[in-house]
Amino acid sequence: MTEHRSPPEVDRVAASQRAVEVRRARASLKRDLSFRVVTGQEVLRRAISDPQSPSGTLRITDFLTALPAIGEGKRDRVLEELAISPVKRLGGLGARQREVLAGWLDERFPEPRPRRGRSRLIVLAGPTAVGKGTVATYIKEHFPEILLSVSATTRPPRPGEVEGEHYFFTGELSFDRLIESGQLLEWATVHNKYRYGTPRGPIEEALAAGRTVLLEIDLQGARQVRQAAPDATLVFLLPPSWDELVQRLVGRGTEDAEERERRLRTAKVELASQNEFDYRVVNQDVAAAAREVVELAKASAPAS
Repeated sequence: MTEHRSPPEVDRVAASQRAVEVRRARASLKRDLSFRVVTGQEVLRRAISDPQSPSGTLRITDFLTALPAIGEGKRDRVLEELAISPVKRLGGLGARQREVLAGWLDERFPEPRPRRGRSRLIVLAGPTAVGKGTVATYIKEHFPEILLSVSATTRPPRPGEVEGEHYFFTGELSFDRLIESGQLLEWATVHNKYRYGTPRGPIEEALAAGRTVLLEIDLQGARQVRQAAPDATLVFLLPPSWDELVQRLVGRGTEDAEERERRLRTAKVELASQNEFDYRVVNQDVAAAAREVVELAKASAPAS
């Protein structure tokens, strides 16, 4: 008679810990899908690449209901339409099922398509706390051939900020005159407090001289630039995950709890706008994200 031994206690504990980690990873992934930090197409690509990954082991039912505006009723209709069993996991889909699911995702949640004929004007935007300023500063310090535009603002300078280097600090009346005289390419009131704007003159001079110009602005400003300069290249900066975005906002400690909650609500709205942009870059590592933005700028610039 064969004796069946139970696995050692240490193995059971390790297996239990791994199971908990996998469940947490899938829960985080579902939040990322819900808040549009990652696209359904990208999750499907990860699942196909590695069926044992959190994406690959995600149930198709959980995947669909994590997508924006997909409830259980809609989910069941989609599964019936695509002839996919509700017990399937993403990594276990057959070739036909992957194809029909990818087609449905492209139709329902189209990914942004880069447009041709871009100019040397690059706009970097993204949700609050994603690190736009940090990435832009890295580009300024390591890629001096790219001009980082200096914004005008009505807010007072913070310790260490230098006039003309970090911002042009101006009063409300002076800012009004900049708007009225058409000297701003874009402007917006940010977080219901202060106004920020991009002086038009230095940008036009730099572009005329053949330089690439980078604007690090918010979503409102990016939309204004698209209207004023339709050939501008718009880049949306994404966090690695929703949980990481929350940690960054909490970790910097510059807002109280109420303000953090307000900014997170705003971030959800901002993330939903990413399809308005030509490219998306994930800010997992500042240096890598900066290099990717620079490469996009080079690729977008017209041949001289």
